[in-house]
Amino acid sequence: MLGRVPAVENAYDFCSVELKQTAFRIDGVFVPRPETNDSTVYFVEVQFQEDEFFYQRFFAEIFLYLRQNPAVTQWQAAVLFSKRRIEPSQTSAYAVLLDSSQVQRIYLEDLQQESKVSIGIGLIQLIISTPGQVAEQAKSLLDRLHADEQSKLSRQAIIELIETIVVYQFPLLSREAIEQMLGLSELKQTRVYQDALQEGIEQGIERERSLILKLLTRRVGSVSAQSEAKILKLSVTQLEALGEALLDFSSAADLQDWLTKVFP
Repeated sequence: MLGRVPAVENAYDFCSVELKQTAFRIDGVFVPRPETNDSTVYFVEVQFQEDEFFYQRFFAEIFLYLRQNPAVTQWQAAVLFSKRRIEPSQTSAYAVLLDSSQVQRIYLEDLQQESKVSIGIGLIQLIISTPGQVAEQAKSLLDRLHADEQSKLSRQAIIELIETIVVYQFPLLSREAIEQMLGLSELKQTRVYQDALQEGIEQGIERERSLILKLLTRRVGSVSAQSEAKILKLSVTQLEALGEALLDFSSAADLQDWLTKVFP
C-alpha cells in the first residue's frame, strides 16, 4: 500500500511494542491567556551542553504535552543553542519537523556579532559572554537601562538578572568586589543582594552560636541537650547577652539559671 517493497525478502520483524512513559520537564511553555486572540502555544528549550539525544527528548516532550493537552491546536517551538557545534549531528529522523516553520533553531553565538540590540538581546549576550567581557557589557547594560525611560521591562528585575549572571561568571569573587564592579548604589536594593546579605547574617549568627557553645563547654563542662535546644532559639541580642554573662558562670547551674530567666 505504501508503494515500497523491501530490497531483501524477510528483512523486517513485526512486533507490538509497549512504550513506558518517561517523565520530562520542558524548559519553558508560553500558554496564551484566555482573552488573547492567538491560540498558539510556544515551547522553548535552552541547550548549552552537547547531547546527541537532545532532539529525541525535545520532540518527545512536545508530543507528550500535546497528548495531555488535546485542546492545543497550534504550536511552535524554539531551540536556543549556545553554539552551533552544540546541536546534535544526527537530525535525519526529525528533518520534516526541523525544516518546517513550526520549529526554529536559534544560535546565541550569532547574537554576539550584533552591535545595536535591545536590552533583552543584550541580556542574552551577557549570558554567553566570556568572563573578560562580562564586566564591561554589564556596565553598558546598566547605563542603557538608566537612559531607556521607555523600556517596558522591569528595571529592578533586569538589575537583579544582571547581578545574577555576573555572580555565576565570577563565583570566587567577593560580594563587595562584584558590587564595586557594577555599582554599589544600584545593587544594594536588589533581591540577589538582599538574599546574600541575609545569608551572611544567618551564617554570622550560626558562627556566634557555635562559638558560645564552645566557650560554655570550656566554662561549665558539657551542655545538656535541653539547654542547647534553648540556646538555638536565642535571638541575636540574647546571644550577645549570653556571651557576656557566661564569663561569670562557674557551673552548669549558672547556665540553667540564666536560661530560666529567658525562658520562664
